Amino acid sequence: MSALDSARQWARGIKRDVVALWIAARDPRVPWYAKATAGAVAAYALSPIDLVPDFIPIVGYLDDLLIVPVGIMLAVKLVPSDLMQEFREEATRHEKPVSKAGLAFVIALWVLAALALLWLFWPKSA
Repeated sequence: MSALDSARQWARGIKRDVVALWIAARDPRVPWYAKATAGAVAAYALSPIDLVPDFIPIVGYLDDLLIVPVGIMLAVKLVPSDLMQEFREEATRHEKPVSKAGLAFVIALWVLAALALLWLFWPKSA
């Protein structure tokens, strides 16, 4: 198997696990801390926009290559393995959802960052 085939297989597994975590976050059998982690990771990974836009050199791809996979690994470890296997099987039958909560979260972070910068650099009257 070539490196490209391995990368494609890894990417398919990541996409499947994101959908499986989205399912896990809604399942009553999953512990609350695993639901919270799975929901946060899935919401961010399924968000149509990134926290750090990809057009920013190097840092823009950091979330796609590091933050999301590490978050997925953590969330998968928190979900009971028998349930995770069930969710992975179910995820192969689902279309990829889009996270409106993730979109709202990222937009809220950008607005808060803009307000913080505005407050920080706004001329102070003496």
